[in-house]
Amino acid sequence: MSDNQKYTIGWICAVDIEFSAAVALLDEDHGRPKWIAPHDNNTYILGATEGHNVVIAVLPNREYGTTAAATVARDMVSSFPNIRVGLMVGIGGGAPSPTQDIRLGDVVVGTRGDGKSGVIQYDYGKALESAAFVRTGHLNQPPQTLLTAVAVLKGLHQVQRHRLRDVVDKVLEEKDLGDVFFCPPASSDRLYVSGFVHQDANGQCVDVCGDNPSNVIPRRARGRTRGNEKDEVVPKIHYGLIASGNSVIKHAVLRDGLVKDEGVLCFEMEAAGLMNHFPCLVIRGICDYSDSHKNKTGNLLPPSWPQGIQRNCYDRWYRPNSSRSDELLIS
Repeated sequence: MSDNQKYTIGWICAVDIEFSAAVALLDEDHGRPKWIAPHDNNTYILGATEGHNVVIAVLPNREYGTTAAATVARDMVSSFPNIRVGLMVGIGGGAPSPTQDIRLGDVVVGTRGDGKSGVIQYDYGKALESAAFVRTGHLNQPPQTLLTAVAVLKGLHQVQRHRLRDVVDKVLEEKDLGDVFFCPPASSDRLYVSGFVHQDANGQCVDVCGDNPSNVIPRRARGRTRGNEKDEVVPKIHYGLIASGNSVIKHAVLRDGLVKDEGVLCFEMEAAGLMNHFPCLVIRGICDYSDSHKNKTGNLLPPSWPQGIQRNCYDRWYRPNSSRSDELLIS
């Protein structure tokens, strides 16, 4: 068996900060592959976590969207033919609503549990004369082995929510990354009403938008982890629908419309290009609210939250037999 055939988990990141967080969570760094397929333009880092061999790739610099993600996945599979499990892990824009208390630092896992995909492509469909927009086509759901792992983790996280922060904090401390990945205090997390747009493109919300009660949606303070007396984010894990498309959503009214019509929990730009050709689990850490108030200081720690979820998943998965070609999930 060649070295490449030993790798059974394919992990795709959209941007460099996500890639850095992914590499930080490896237990073993195997370096670069000795061989890749002709015409494969990806750059890879190989490693292992919880006994699983993992290959990690990132989209080309400043190339975003479903097509770029699909190209990276296609090339990855050509060089690593025994990949069985796919992961798309990184940051996304939250879609909070009265029924879903989604906050900065939370994690969304793309799964619906009704036999359908946990991802929809919100910009793929047709407009009707009634002004309604109907999506055409369907995306595949994640592989069954991932759905089983998610079901177990969902139950555990309901009673052990603090473990996500513990896992991430441990990695940051062990690898001295506290100055690279950090998170603003929970008190700086503001959700503005949909009709209130950002006041200055060059200024931070904390400075130019303020905390006028008429512009900010009131939310209860979350319970902190036991023994935690700091003003820290306590992440919550949500399981549901992720909306994917080729544009960054920075419009609260559009966000709210898709929440109402589809029940989406967050937005991102790559997963729709993967689901039908690279069946994977999509995990997103919330770094903003998909509105005009883009948060630039909170983008650093959320990439490591979903990595903590992914790390917990590993010890719930079987050890795949790489000699069984009929078990391959990626084609």
